[in-house]
Amino acid sequence: MNEASPKDRFLESLGRCIDSGDFISTFYDRFLAADPEIREKFRDTDFDRQKRMLERSLLLSAGATTGDAGALRELRERAKTHDRNHLDIPPRLYELWRSSMTETAREFDREWSPQIEDAWDRILGHIIRHMTTHY
Repeated sequence: MNEASPKDRFLESLGRCIDSGDFISTFYDRFLAADPEIREKFRDTDFDRQKRMLERSLLLSAGATTGDAGALRELRERAKTHDRNHLDIPPRLYELWRSSMTETAREFDREWSPQIEDAWDRILGHIIRHMTTHY
């Protein structure tokens, strides 16, 4: 039997997190509390729209790790909107994003394991490397 790939583990876990309730809202509560600069960056944000965008971006970004053309295009677009010339999200904030995301996933995924945590670290790490490289 083939072992699940990190992408598959991540997507399965993300699905459980989303299905279990207020995963995205809880993530944003945690993330916004992590640093005053984050709260300032999100000051005028429409969070209903933002939550939908984040869920879509997480799903698509997982595909970018395996070379999916549409997912790579989405990740490039996110990197551009977040670069120093647009939203100006500095690289140091991405580790707070990662830790907030992982802590929230750990809380919401009833099947959390070291293998699932590794999958989240790999996928989120891929996203962060892309975003910070294009900052």
